Amino acid sequence: MKYGCIGERLPHSFSKEIHEKIGSYAYELKELAPDQVGPFMLRRDFIAINVTIPYKQTVIPYLDAADETAAAIGAVNTVVNRNGKLYGYNTDAFGMQALIEKEKISLNGKKVLILGTGGTSKTAAYTASRLGASEVYKVSRRAQPGAITYAEALKKHADIQIIINTTPVGMYPNLFESAIDVKAFPALEAVLDAVYNPLHTLLTASAAKIGLQAQTGLYMLVSQAVRAYEIFMETEAEEGTADRIFRDIFNAKQNIVLTGMPGCGKTTIGKLLSEKLHRPFIDTDECIVNKTGVSIPDIFRLHGETAFRKIETEIIREISARSGCVISTGGGAVLNFENTDALKMNGRIYFLDRSPELLTPTGDRPLALSKEAIFNRYRERYDIYCNTADDVINDNTAVAAVAYEIERRHFN
Repeated sequence: MKYGCIGERLPHSFSKEIHEKIGSYAYELKELAPDQVGPFMLRRDFIAINVTIPYKQTVIPYLDAADETAAAIGAVNTVVNRNGKLYGYNTDAFGMQALIEKEKISLNGKKVLILGTGGTSKTAAYTASRLGASEVYKVSRRAQPGAITYAEALKKHADIQIIINTTPVGMYPNLFESAIDVKAFPALEAVLDAVYNPLHTLLTASAAKIGLQAQTGLYMLVSQAVRAYEIFMETEAEEGTADRIFRDIFNAKQNIVLTGMPGCGKTTIGKLLSEKLHRPFIDTDECIVNKTGVSIPDIFRLHGETAFRKIETEIIREISARSGCVISTGGGAVLNFENTDALKMNGRIYFLDRSPELLTPTGDRPLALSKEAIFNRYRERYDIYCNTADDVINDNTAVAAVAYEIERRHFN
């Protein structure tokens, strides 16, 4: 390996894609067990690497020198081999500050709570202090020097204004986990999460729902990678490189999710977008049939709508963890906000608004078997479709035109 990233588990990593968009070098992801890190570092058989969870402190004893930022933080995420000597850097601090500045979040004079005590928490504490935070507390599941427990945070520090999550809680594939309840902090102004996969974590989504500034760590990851590239190559990246790559990666990873009435063309339009954009296509109704081995009308007939909706939610939770897909949902999927919340973690929802006069009843849609049923469903659900969508698309035109409009809005 010449260039790459080492960590314990890397199936979630975007680093390879990011680095190969920045530079012309091949970049590898190398998973190492804890007992493999020492021998790997001693061999020094690489030109430059990034280091991620949980080895940002583990690698320090193997270095010949560390830069001022890495030494101050006590964590290293970038190592360069120069003529057999290893030099350590911390570009995470650069990335975290870039994220905070991009989001226009002020830490000056603020009380900051950092979730976690690992290498990234050290970076967050260092950055918060540099940006003028008045108080900085780290939180651990167990009492330890330099950290308070979650129980103490809730009991004694309800006036926290900024939360920064540096734990892997909520990271792919465990999307539906959150390290803390943001509603317990009435003075809270903003939440940052170093997790970048999914694009929106349960933590940041919960914060955004109550009107707080909230952002995950993709821009931090991209910015630190650009800085690492500059160290790798001893050069400067072009201005705007981080912004360009962030947009490219975000748009590529964000699912296109289609909602709308039965018969509005979600499957047809979804397949067209899938083919055009070279993305996997997922139809939630088809997934339900494949999982149960029973047609949707038969599920309704044999078990009722409640049973169907339960299966639908299970399926949507599963597929929400995927990224870079086109997803067509059942007409009633929006009736459960748990479904739309899950779909938004990695997706952007487009409501295909087709006039009910143009919708045709068919036997495979149990709640839209007649024109009257279609009009009733449309009236009942219209506000829900609009309120749960990120964008509303006029679906009264040709299929190709609708697909083009979705593509145009998604990538602009």
